[in-house]
Amino acid sequence: MVIEKQRTLKQETQISGIGLHTGKNITITFKPAAENYGFRFVRTDLKDNPIIKADAQNVADTARGTTIEQGGARVYTIEHVLAALIGLQIDNVLMEITGPEIPILDGSSKLFIALLEKAGIEEQNVDKDYLELNETITYKNEETGVEFIAIPSDTYRLSVMVDYGTDVLGMQFAELNKIEDFKDEIAGAKTFAFFHELEYLYKNGLIKGGDLNNALVFVNTAVSQEELDKMAKLFGKPSVAVTEKGYLNNVELLANNEPARHKLLDVIGDLALVGQPLKAHIIAKKPGHFNNVEFAKLLKKASSNKKKLKETPQFDASSKPVFDINAIMKLLPHRPPFLLVDRILQMAENEIIGSKNVTMNESFFVGHFPEEPVMPGVLQIEAMAQAGGILILTTVPDPENYLTYFMKIDNVKFRNKVVPGDTLFFKLNLLSPIRRGICQMKGIAYVGNKIVMEAELMAQISKKK
Repeated sequence: MVIEKQRTLKQETQISGIGLHTGKNITITFKPAAENYGFRFVRTDLKDNPIIKADAQNVADTARGTTIEQGGARVYTIEHVLAALIGLQIDNVLMEITGPEIPILDGSSKLFIALLEKAGIEEQNVDKDYLELNETITYKNEETGVEFIAIPSDTYRLSVMVDYGTDVLGMQFAELNKIEDFKDEIAGAKTFAFFHELEYLYKNGLIKGGDLNNALVFVNTAVSQEELDKMAKLFGKPSVAVTEKGYLNNVELLANNEPARHKLLDVIGDLALVGQPLKAHIIAKKPGHFNNVEFAKLLKKASSNKKKLKETPQFDASSKPVFDINAIMKLLPHRPPFLLVDRILQMAENEIIGSKNVTMNESFFVGHFPEEPVMPGVLQIEAMAQAGGILILTTVPDPENYLTYFMKIDNVKFRNKVVPGDTLFFKLNLLSPIRRGICQMKGIAYVGNKIVMEAELMAQISKKK
């Protein structure tokens, strides 16, 4: 079932546990958050309680877990808790933590799920902002053979394949056909490691909070009883043994493909860093935190491009303009070669959309530049300002008796070249109501679906002398 409204928690809740790598006892407190807040962490153990947003651009490290950083403050191993939130289709939560790392608990998302469900989930008044794909997005790491594919879908589905190339843990597959099944099929899948890695990780200070109860340990090479006893002592166990399936007898397998299921859990947690719920079928081959995050960044970029496309002025090119060139000349005092608006396509109380056909006949192309004609940026600003001037002049009964003057230009950005053959579209919106003939506008210039320039303008209309 696709949930359309954003969701948060009904009430505050908390849980404590050991951080896997730091070994510190840490409490995480989950608090309800407002619409469009997303997921954020607060380090209550640090001065000024810095806030770290769960965002792919804030990822600082992906070795043995995903770490985010903002303003110098870090949070380690965030993937399991984020997977739990996504699995319950929660959108907005503030998480206060008393240390640098999320507690490992049982090595899965299961205990987070139980805690959050007990706190209760509340529907909010704002629609979810799903990332819905219009096309297939692919990612490939040629060095490692990692591949991701995101296919347009009406729901969030995932398929994962892992291959460690060993007898005990070779090729495995896991699937989640709908996110509602995360709790029952994926949440309990524990993190895992190979036996030969553990001593190295422990000696290098990476699993100070490690416990044989919160991880599956696979044995892919022959080990002696002496080595097993040493490992048991290291983790405070009376003894450990290798099962016939090739893993230590410290825990029971959830399913034969539990490692693949946990990798799927990690993918869900890392893709939460996109910052939007997804409607896509994600297919991942040999995923890991680094590549999960790189793919999340790719999805964020696709989302950003889609939002920009949505903001692009939409109109029927064959429809009659609000003002043609003759009507424009009755409003503006400008004349060729300095009249830089051809049509006004749409106009409302606080918005105007105009266009300028850029041809090789423009006089400025003679010198700018003879070998590579490019429309000067200052003339793009002027053209945009003329479109905005029309919006202001329509607010007075006798516009022919007024002139429009620039007062200020701010935050100008030129993003792409404008060349002969382009049609420039200017979309301007009032930033504040027009007072005493002074107008503040935000303008964006497009060629097709591409933003070429943007600026904030302040202008004033004044009666002709």
